[in-house]
Amino acid sequence: MAQLKITQTKSYIGSKQNHRDTLRSLGLKRLHDSVVKEDRPEIRGMVHTVRHLVTVEEVD
Repeated sequence: MAQLKITQTKSYIGSKQNHRDTLRSLGLKRLHDSVVKEDRPEIRGMVHTVRHLVTVEEVD
């Protein structure tokens, strides 16, 4: 299955609590943190919620 590399590129300061919780659920704690997750609909939905704070790359 394909995987996604998710990197936090912007600070969550000033954002909604829901966005902060979503970043934490993805495993992102601070700026420039990266995680690799499976490409599943649940993860895509979480990334969509915080799309303005992260960048996403597909990893083979």
